[in-house]
Amino acid sequence: MATLTDVAKKANVSKMTVSRVINHPEQVTGELKELVYEAMRELNYRPNAAAIALANNRTQIIKLLILEEMDTTEPYYMFLLTGIANELDKYAYSLQLLTHNNVQIGDSDGFIVCGTRKEDEELIHSLDKPTVLFGQNDMGVDYIDSNNEESMARATEYAIEKGYETVVYIGIDVDEPFAHSREKGYTSVMENHGKEPHIYNLENRSRYSAAFIRENWDTFPKNTLFLCASDRLGLGVIREIKEHGGDIPNDYGIIGHDGVFLDQIAYPNLTTLKQSITEMGAACARMVLKKVKEEGKPQGNQLFETELKLGGTTR
Repeated sequence: MATLTDVAKKANVSKMTVSRVINHPEQVTGELKELVYEAMRELNYRPNAAAIALANNRTQIIKLLILEEMDTTEPYYMFLLTGIANELDKYAYSLQLLTHNNVQIGDSDGFIVCGTRKEDEELIHSLDKPTVLFGQNDMGVDYIDSNNEESMARATEYAIEKGYETVVYIGIDVDEPFAHSREKGYTSVMENHGKEPHIYNLENRSRYSAAFIRENWDTFPKNTLFLCASDRLGLGVIREIKEHGGDIPNDYGIIGHDGVFLDQIAYPNLTTLKQSITEMGAACARMVLKKVKEEGKPQGNQLFETELKLGGTTR
């Protein structure tokens, strides 16, 4: 079994440097950390988590609390979990997955919370350890999210550039900051181009967006693009337009938002705004650990840009 001394020799650094990388990585340069991490990987060296916890008076545990119902048809949370877990692993931290029923069972150094809604504010503020939210919020809690407003603004500009005369926005029917930001990105660009916004908010299920297209088909002229706040809504739009014999993408375009999995199984493949879920998970881990180290000091918010991933549903 490899030892700390073995790692130091492999990385050609002192044992003190290896110890600092393991226990206080913020004090070491990125280049030196990567050198030590590479040596640890090659030697399959695993730091003693119990010893680290004892040395730092910490549990070496971060709790992940998911408050919304998880959809097992797409790997959204698997990508997020991977990003969080891999980043925590670099600092010899483990991840504990919780539901809202057992939040305070067992000790930890901090919380990452996903799927928060306005009704969860009391719960969030009751958490007794440094907390980071995955998702935009107006609760005054540090968060990581996509740049929702800029994301939809870019997609709206793209739709107009491609010559779609009418751009219809199909949003998610929730009174939450992320939903408002996405809608604002759309409306700001439409107003800048002197175009009339067309906004409809639906429950985030493909059957509802399909029903919406079916019930209002005669009101949508050719050369219309549907900008959807989720890929799930986009799938329903594609399905119903095809049922009516509409020409995608020449007469009708569709852009979704997420880019995790559903865009790939759509036919034609859905043009979407792809989120960096794994990278955002890693950012959540880094932020909460920094917050733990700084005894709860606010870290602010971090927004990630989305990628406009082109498929077959736009020109």
